[in-house]
Amino acid sequence: MPSDLHISPMDQYLFNEGRHFRIYEKLGSHILGEDQTTFAVWAPNAAQVSVIHDGNGWNPRKDLLEPVGSSGIWHGTVKRAGEGTRYKYFITPHFGEPREKADPVAFAGELPPLTASVVSELNHSWQDGAFLMKRAELQDPKEPLSIYEVHLGSWRRGPDGRFLSYRELGAALADHLSRLGFTHVELLPVMEHPYYGSWGYQTTSYFAPTARYGSPSELMALVDELHQAGIGVLLDWVPSHFATDAFSLGEFDGTHLYEHADPRQGIHPDWGSYEFNYGRNEVRSFLISSACFWLDRYHIDGIRVDAVASMLYLDYSRSEGQWIPNVYGGRENLEAIGFLRELNDEVHRSFPSALTIAEESTAWPGVSRPVEEGGLGFSLKWDMGWMHDTLQHLSREPIHRKYHYNELTFRALYAFTERFVLPLSHDEVVHGKGALLSKMPGDDWQRRANLRLLYAYQALLPGKTLLFMGCELGTYREWDHESELEWELLQQADHAGISWLVGDLNRLVSSHRALHTLDFEPEGFSWLVADASEDSVLAWLRAGQGGELAIAVANLTPVVRYDWRLGVPASGNWQEILNTDSTIYGGSGVGNLGGIKATEEPWGGQSAYVECTLPPLAIVVFVPSEEPVENT
Repeated sequence: MPSDLHISPMDQYLFNEGRHFRIYEKLGSHILGEDQTTFAVWAPNAAQVSVIHDGNGWNPRKDLLEPVGSSGIWHGTVKRAGEGTRYKYFITPHFGEPREKADPVAFAGELPPLTASVVSELNHSWQDGAFLMKRAELQDPKEPLSIYEVHLGSWRRGPDGRFLSYRELGAALADHLSRLGFTHVELLPVMEHPYYGSWGYQTTSYFAPTARYGSPSELMALVDELHQAGIGVLLDWVPSHFATDAFSLGEFDGTHLYEHADPRQGIHPDWGSYEFNYGRNEVRSFLISSACFWLDRYHIDGIRVDAVASMLYLDYSRSEGQWIPNVYGGRENLEAIGFLRELNDEVHRSFPSALTIAEESTAWPGVSRPVEEGGLGFSLKWDMGWMHDTLQHLSREPIHRKYHYNELTFRALYAFTERFVLPLSHDEVVHGKGALLSKMPGDDWQRRANLRLLYAYQALLPGKTLLFMGCELGTYREWDHESELEWELLQQADHAGISWLVGDLNRLVSSHRALHTLDFEPEGFSWLVADASEDSVLAWLRAGQGGELAIAVANLTPVVRYDWRLGVPASGNWQEILNTDSTIYGGSGVGNLGGIKATEEPWGGQSAYVECTLPPLAIVVFVPSEEPVENT
C-alpha cells in the first residue's frame, strides 16, 4: 500500500551509508491524522513485514508493508491506528520462524512486563528557551559543573511505595538540586528496559523512555521544569550492548541485524547481552540518531556514554581465543573507534553546546581530545583512577595512610591529559560495596569526618564532579533500587551537616573562579605540600583565569596539627572560607578563627608562610583577603 511518509532516495542512501542521523524522522510510527499512521522499519532480510496492532485485532495478514527500493526498509500507511495505539511488527524471515518485534524506533512503549510499542506524537509546549539560549555559556569548560546522579525509581517514592511520575518528580528534584547548588542532574538510563533491576543499562528501546514513570510528554515536562530552575539534564546512554529479550533488537529479521553473528564479537562477556555491530552502516545511523533524538526532541543537555572501554577493546574481559583481532592483528576495535568519533562529531556539529561524557576506565589516549587532533572527541571523561585510588586511601586506617601517600599524589601526573570528571557514582555503592560512609574507618564521628573530607577533596581538585544520590545524606546502607533514599536521616544533625557541606562545596566552587575556570589547565593547580607523608598532610594551590587564588590543606589523620607551617604565594591576610570540621557540618569546631596572616619570608618554595591549625580528618580552604584577620 502507498505511504504518505516520504522516504526519499537521499534518505535511503544516507541510511545505508551510515550517515542518516535523524532516522527517527523517517522510521517508526508517525501519525497522519484521522486515525492513520505511517510505519517504517528496517528489516532487509525479511520476506514480509506487517503491522499487528489494536485496530486490526493483531492479525498479521492485514496491514502489510512494502519494501522501499533496495534500502531494506519496509513502510506503509495503516488505518485504525492513532495516538496510544499498541503495535508490533510481524516479521516473516526468508528462513526460520516468524517473529513479533517491538519497533526499534518507537517513541513510547507499554508498561513492562508488557512489550508492545505505542504510537506517540511527542507533544509538549516547551518553556525553557531562556535556559537553552545560555546553555553554551553554562556548559563552557571554564564554568563550574557539578553533577547529581539519579535513579528516578528510587530517589523518592509515593507514600504507598509507588513510583512517582516524571512530572511528580520534577518540582521536588529541582528544589533539591537548587538547594544543594548542583548545576546538572544525570539520569541513569530512562530508555525502556524490561528488567527494572538493570537500572536501564539493559536497554530494549533506544527512542522510548520507560513507561514506569509516565509518558514521553511527562519526561519532557521534567526536563522543562529542571531547565526553568537553571539545572542542566544529562542522560546515561548505552550503545555498548543491548538486552537479548526476544521482542527486541536481537535477530530482528531472522538474521543478526544489529549485533555481530560471531559470539566472540556479538555477546558481551560481562553481561551476556548483545554487542552492536559498529561496522554495519545502518547500525551507526540508528545509534547516532538515537543520541541526537534525545538532544533534539527532549532538549537534553548531554549524554554520558556507558562502558566505553568495552567498546574500544576487542579482548575486553575475554581470554585468549575468545576474541577476534582487527585487520592489523591488534586488540583495538577499529569500527567502534570510528563510530565514537562520528558520534561526537555529529553531536558537536548539530548541538554545539551539548556535552558528551565517556565512562572509560583505561588509559586510552585522547578520549576527550578533538577528533581532528586524533582523539575520540568526547567533551569529558570520568577519572576512574582517581575514584579507585581515593576510596582505597580513605578506607585505610589513618595510622596506615602515611605509607600509601602516593595514592593521593599520583593523580597530578596525569590530571591534565584529559578533561576529567571526578565521579563518586552508583557503581561504588552497590553489589556489596556498601555505602560510602561504611567504607570509612573509625568510630561514627571519624567515619563522618572522613566522608566530609572525601567530598571536599573531590570538589577542590581540578576537574568537574559527580555525586550519586543519597551520598549527600551520609547514608548507612548501600543503594537499593527497590526503595527510596533514607530521607529521614536529614532529621539528624550530623547527617544534615553532611548535606549542608555538599551544598556549601558546590556554592564555593561556583563562586570562586580559582576553583573552576582552569580545571583542565596545568596553570590552575600546583602542589604546596606533597611530601608530608609522615603527617599525612596535603596542600595545593588553585588558580583562576584572572589570577584568583585559593589554597586547600588536608589533614588525613584524627590528630589536630597546631602551628603547622605552610608556604604560600603571597603575604598578607588569608581568609578561611571553608572548614569541613566546622560544627555546622558535624565537626569538632577546630579551626583558624576565620583566617590567618602570612609572614613575608620564603618557605617551601613560596615567598611567604603561614602557621595554621589543621583540624582532624578535615580540609580547610583559604583565599587572599583585604580584610584583617586574627593570626592564630
